[in-house]
Amino acid sequence: MNITRSLLAVLVCLSLASCMTVKEYQKSRINDSEMELSARKAEKFETGFYLYREGPSGANGGKSSGGCGCN
Repeated sequence: MNITRSLLAVLVCLSLASCMTVKEYQKSRINDSEMELSARKAEKFETGFYLYREGPSGANGGKSSGGCGCN
């Protein structure tokens, strides 16, 4: 029981150490256009999931395989 509490305390300390504040001059980088996910990129991302999960064949340029996830 004591080991469990010690492990929990260490995990809490590590998780708190990973938190940090963002300084004002760093916030401008968050709003960069490079950080935005455009509609085309989002569509390509979702199509990739569909291709690998469902395994359809078509003109999407992706791999066509079975729905089992194997290539």
